[in-house]
Amino acid sequence: MTQRTALITGAGIGIGRSAAFALGAAGDRVIVTDILEREGQAVAEEIVAKGGTAEFRRLDVTDTANAETVVSAVEEDHGPLDVLVANAGIAHKAPLETMSDETWDLTFDVDLKGIMRVVRAAAPGMRKAGSGAVVALSSIMGVAYGWDEHVHYSAAKSGVVGLVRGLAVELARAGIRVNGIAPGYIRTAQALSEEHSLGPAGLEKAAEFIPLGRVGEPEDIADVIVFLASSSARYMTGQTVVVDGGLLVGRY
Repeated sequence: MTQRTALITGAGIGIGRSAAFALGAAGDRVIVTDILEREGQAVAEEIVAKGGTAEFRRLDVTDTANAETVVSAVEEDHGPLDVLVANAGIAHKAPLETMSDETWDLTFDVDLKGIMRVVRAAAPGMRKAGSGAVVALSSIMGVAYGWDEHVHYSAAKSGVVGLVRGLAVELARAGIRVNGIAPGYIRTAQALSEEHSLGPAGLEKAAEFIPLGRVGEPEDIADVIVFLASSSARYMTGQTVVVDGGLLVGRY
C-alpha cells in the first residue's frame, strides 16, 4: 500500500505529540508542525529513530500565508495530504470582566479559525485525490460543559463542532471525511497549568468524579485519532466523538 501523508498541527507537545507517534507507528509519513520548533523537531526525530517516516515544518495556524505555504510545500514533496489532524489550540484564563477583545480574538484565531485555515489549504489537493480524512480537536467544554473564566475557549470549541458538521457536508461528495474529538480531562501541559487551568492538584481531584477513575492520557486521544483517520471509520463523517472516561454521562 502507498504510504499515507498525515499532517498534524500543534504536534510538538501533548495530544498532538502523541498523535504523531501513533500515526508514525501505524506507518504514515508524519508531517509534524508547531510554532514550538525545538519540541516539534524532537518529535520528528524520535519517530525516525523508531523506524518511522517524519519531518518537521514550522506552522503558525494564525498565519494564513504560512498555512498555505506549508501545505503547498508538503504537497509538492509528497502529494496531497491523506490525513489532517487539526489539533493546535490554546486555553488562557480570562474572567469576563477583564477579558480584552485581543484575548477573545486570539483564542478564536488559534482554536477555531486556525482549523479552517489549514483545512482550506489542504482541501483542494484532497478533492483532486478524491479522498482524505480530517480530524479536528474540540473539547467537552465545546459540547456540554461550561467553563468559568474560559468563556472564549468554550465558545471557540463549540464552534469547532459546527465547523466539523459544515465541512463534513461540504466535502463529503469529494470523498473527504471530517470528524472531531471532544476530549475530557487529559494530562497535558495545558491542563497542568495552574495559571490557566486546573493544575496538578485540580487534575487529580477531577479523577474522583470520572467514572473510569482516572484522568485521560494523551495516548487515549491519539488512538481515537488513528481510528477516525483510518478506513475503519470509512462511513463516519460530521461526528464529534466525546472521549472523557464517562465524565459527561456520569454527571449529567
